[in-house]
Amino acid sequence: MPARTPHRVTRTAAACALLVAATTGLTACGGLTPGGSQSAPSSGPVSTALPTGNATLTVVSSENSGTTKALAEAFHAKHPNITVDFQYTGPDDYDKSLNLKLSSDQAPDLALLNKLGTTVKGNLVRNLDDYAKAYGWDAKYPSAELDQWRASDDGKRLGAGHLWAAPAGFSVVGVYYNKDIAAKLGIQPPTTPAEFDAALAKAKAAGELPVQLGNLLGHSSFIVQSIVDATDGAAKTSDWVNGKAGTTLKTPGGTAAAATLADWAQKGYLPAGANGTDLPGSVAEFTKGKGLFLFNGSWDAQKIDQAMPGKAGFLTFPGESGKATGIGTSVAYAIPAKAENPDLAAAFLDFMNTPEAAQIQFDTGFLPVAHADTVKGADGKVMNEVAKGWAAVNEDNGLVNFFANTDATMNDTLTSQSQQLIGGRTSPEQYLDALQNDWTKGHQ
Repeated sequence: MPARTPHRVTRTAAACALLVAATTGLTACGGLTPGGSQSAPSSGPVSTALPTGNATLTVVSSENSGTTKALAEAFHAKHPNITVDFQYTGPDDYDKSLNLKLSSDQAPDLALLNKLGTTVKGNLVRNLDDYAKAYGWDAKYPSAELDQWRASDDGKRLGAGHLWAAPAGFSVVGVYYNKDIAAKLGIQPPTTPAEFDAALAKAKAAGELPVQLGNLLGHSSFIVQSIVDATDGAAKTSDWVNGKAGTTLKTPGGTAAAATLADWAQKGYLPAGANGTDLPGSVAEFTKGKGLFLFNGSWDAQKIDQAMPGKAGFLTFPGESGKATGIGTSVAYAIPAKAENPDLAAAFLDFMNTPEAAQIQFDTGFLPVAHADTVKGADGKVMNEVAKGWAAVNEDNGLVNFFANTDATMNDTLTSQSQQLIGGRTSPEQYLDALQNDWTKGHQ
């Protein structure tokens, strides 16, 4: 996650996720453009047939990792009569101009989305339900992946309703570990919470830092949410993130997570300066051998590999159920309501979940939309272990969007309250109360 990118999100939980900011530098889109369509766009008839003559597919994006461009080149190689006009715009300008582009009579055929709220409420993008049925996406994708891009017609209720975008590549949060420290202490990758706790205690007793953390911008939320997801299960936690009425974080998982963060701080399992260190700073310290574990996303796998080649492992945080869970979301593309070639656009979206696309996504730094079990990098690369964890999360339908994405102010609350909890200035109960009060205000 680049140092210049703040760990901050907007109201649109499913779309403007932390990992997107981390990987592409995206921020929230601007407000609804005046003059946008005021009636819901009709899906109309759909076709999976590709054009037989020459055709151009226009794609607008601010994704700068090279993933979409590489996918476009591969699609063209597979269909030489189809040219993909990939138009990149820097994040700030893209965000400011996207709704204007979507409402224009020269709207693109595909557009990367940061958020669902205004684009859906303004009827600027097409609902993809008919294409999902035609291509069988519900059978190809784990439901948790597509559900992140479902929303009610007003864009407020996330995780349910119509499908408005399809993913092009994912990132996932798990736990990196230092293989040298683990081997020295006789620690095997933990597969249960008890084994994880035992590894922490063993590291502390041996004079090693158990958990590396930078919490300047609230990244202790990765620890808290990993415990909640693994304890309560992905479905229950996703209901809370998506704003389902009546849900709460005052659950067995939430209670355990808040108490655990406070306990780790009190026992010295976390760095003394965690609240003054950002995520890149904690990654740098981890790669210098300071810390057995680091809760972080796949976006830093290559950086970690380069700094400590062959010495880092990755695992999903273990739960008692044995089901794999992971925090994450995707970059995703929508078909504008005014797109000239919606059928062709849908065909390109379908290409994103093929084995060929999976390797492209993996090679350019994302986790594949599908076929995660088929991708592989060079031997010894930690990204291979990330991919293995991602495949397990997919298999168990365990993907959960970031807590910080549930409402406009949750990231600020997570940051301030966790800093107080780590500093011993608030209790686990008060921490949970603050998060739940923020959620209640954000979803009224």
